[in-house]
Amino acid sequence: MAEIAFMLAVFAATSVVSYVLISKVPQRLHTPLMAFTNAISAITILGALLLFADEVSPVESVLGGLALAMAAFNLIGGFAVTDRMTKMFKPQ
Repeated sequence: MAEIAFMLAVFAATSVVSYVLISKVPQRLHTPLMAFTNAISAITILGALLLFADEVSPVESVLGGLALAMAAFNLIGGFAVTDRMTKMFKPQ
């Protein structure tokens, strides 16, 4: 149970740090930032799939499933937003 509490604390801390850092990024750098977060989401998906390869407790299974769903949502949404933003720079 201490491991789960530690993981939740790390998640909360990284969420706060990420929000602070991303809010200070200039608008012209958002496309490269989105590409980078897409790569991080892909790594999160791989980690969640590796978690499911082992025998895990029900709590770990729920947290892994939640991480998998959130990372997949971020990955798909990130690619959609990045595609839309890059189309704005193409000559018509």
